[in-house]
Amino acid sequence: MATATVRPATDDDVDAIVSIQDRTWRTAYAGLLPEEAFASLTSDAARSHWTDAVHAGDDFHLLVAQEGAEIVGFAAAARYPGADGLSIAEVSALLVEPRWGRRGHGGRLLAAAAAALRAAGERTGRAWVPEADPASRGFYARAGWEPDGAVRTLDTGAGTIRELRMTGTLDLHLVE
Repeated sequence: MATATVRPATDDDVDAIVSIQDRTWRTAYAGLLPEEAFASLTSDAARSHWTDAVHAGDDFHLLVAQEGAEIVGFAAAARYPGADGLSIAEVSALLVEPRWGRRGHGGRLLAAAAAALRAAGERTGRAWVPEADPASRGFYARAGWEPDGAVRTLDTGAGTIRELRMTGTLDLHLVE
């Protein structure tokens, strides 16, 4: 097996990030999202979004998982002010391309994102996951994160998706 690592994303990783999001969402959310939503994942606007994320600054972390020379997944995590004046630490994306699943890349990405948020002084984090996505809910549950009772509904243009907010400690350590 090739060496597996997690590192900060660079401009050179943007095409891989766009491709991973497209392939992963098409696999995980087929039947939940309309084709227009999938088509937007590879648009110039999407590439611009991820390029901006590479350069977003200290409170935003875009990380890539790599196996050998191949980018196999990515995570986006940020710390930002909440409505009540307290900060929020959120993992807004964590995707591993399906063909690279079950090799620990997701756990490495979550541990690295948690470490970055913890270094900024945060102790707990959150992530929104579709209620209809048992794989993602199970992944966060294995890390000790649980639904906290908050839900939101996203309009996809062809229906809605209900998401659950998972919360948990950022004191995560990868067990090799």
